[in-house]
Amino acid sequence: MESRVISPGPYRATKLWNELIKLFRAGMPLRKHSVRLKKYNKCFTASEAVDWLHELLKNNSNFGPDVTRQQTLQLLSKFLKNHVIEDVKGRSGGENVDDNSQLYRFPIISPLKVVPSHRPFYQKHTTGMNNKNDFCTLSKTNPKEVRSLQVNTEELDKEVPVVTSDEHLMHVRPVTQSDIEEAWREVVLNHLQKILGLASLDDVLDFSQVVAQNIVCNVCNISKHGVVILPDKSEDLPHWVLSAMKCLANWPRHNDLNQETYPGFERDVFKSVADYFINLPDPLLTFEHYELFVNILGLLQPHLQQVAIEALQVCCLLLPPPNRRKLQLLMRMISRISQNVDMPKLHDAMGTRMLMVHTFSHCILRSKKDDDLNELLGTRLVSFILDHHQEILQVPSYLQNAVEDHINHLQKVQIRYPCTGINSPAPMYTFCQQISSKEFDEQKVTVSEFAITELLENIVEDKILSVKDKRKKLKQFQKEYPEIYQNRFPTSECENKLFQDKPKIKPPLLITMKKPLKHLQKKQNLRS
Repeated sequence: MESRVISPGPYRATKLWNELIKLFRAGMPLRKHSVRLKKYNKCFTASEAVDWLHELLKNNSNFGPDVTRQQTLQLLSKFLKNHVIEDVKGRSGGENVDDNSQLYRFPIISPLKVVPSHRPFYQKHTTGMNNKNDFCTLSKTNPKEVRSLQVNTEELDKEVPVVTSDEHLMHVRPVTQSDIEEAWREVVLNHLQKILGLASLDDVLDFSQVVAQNIVCNVCNISKHGVVILPDKSEDLPHWVLSAMKCLANWPRHNDLNQETYPGFERDVFKSVADYFINLPDPLLTFEHYELFVNILGLLQPHLQQVAIEALQVCCLLLPPPNRRKLQLLMRMISRISQNVDMPKLHDAMGTRMLMVHTFSHCILRSKKDDDLNELLGTRLVSFILDHHQEILQVPSYLQNAVEDHINHLQKVQIRYPCTGINSPAPMYTFCQQISSKEFDEQKVTVSEFAITELLENIVEDKILSVKDKRKKLKQFQKEYPEIYQNRFPTSECENKLFQDKPKIKPPLLITMKKPLKHLQKKQNLRS
């Protein structure tokens, strides 16, 4: 069956569920089966359903080739529970579907889920931050560039006085830590909305969960390898988990567990790490951001791969710093294990990469309620992050540049007031002196006229512009602001005087000689 890509938008998981049911009902082959001399029409065995549905999922761009047969069985069990299928006697409910010859059929009416018209409200969840040395290396991160955005709030609170030539004391507006945080929050959300192509993020993101301090910590508080450094150790990975992860990531070298190894030792170490992550109460990508990451799955198409990477880069900056740190270390570990040819086989029936993806997908992405597609969507996302984790878990340089531009703009805002001398102290002044509406309107007009007049003078005094370009700009200015132009050039002589000093360029000699030469040639022809 031809797959239809479910584009980003609200309740994408529910739309995927409905789309999958439609494809399954429309494409699953039905035929006659006999059980104990009794015949049943338009039905299928469980094994036939697993075969067909497994192929559908692997070839569907919304799920991908990493879907296993066991996951397909789990999905069929959820189909049975939700009355998408029933046994040939009309029963559905709590029993699981086994990979056997049990007969099933479709009910007359398929119970598609209703897509809600409003997104759910998520309760705000706050988390602390901690610190631990990391063993992970994210090669493409440049921490020096990132640290340049760190701010000393004590220094920012001090205004820097500058004395101007017109005996006015000018103070540069101080940029506070709050300004830095708000700049990152604004830039990140604007870029995320642009990547997803949504008119608004209201339906896929709870803005109360977008904590500006988390973004700044994820950007600025990082090690030389680009991994988040947490100020408080209490929420970091336990020491034994870090040691076990380091042992697996560098197998068979650097065994820091100080224990003698034995056959199957690496399997026991891996199981202890897996148990820790699987038993975490919340997924690393958080319940609150589930809908957001599910929408990014809609971008996992071959021609949109770079767009998906940028979207995940931005979304991972929204995570609480402890979650981002755990995700960075975990993805580094499973990437090294998957590529390590010296690592013994960790599972009898499953390859190492597939084992990594299916073991940790549940602890990375899942919904707060038991979503029917949790396993499939988690597998799809973790598989993509594993392939591109070095890019995804670094701080994008274009975001840094955008924030720096915003901060530079804030720093250009200045306060100017009179002073008695260079070394004299600044007089008392008031920032918020109340004025009337009339005075406000008059000041607004005056300031605008002053700025436009200054623009005209810049054009006039510009020595780089050619005569042609200057005439063109002046003509355009005259059309837009005729009164201001008239005040600057009351007569045409004033305007012409601006170009009098420009030397006239003599025409080339060949052009001046062209006409006389032609004239002489005509005379010669007539004589002949």
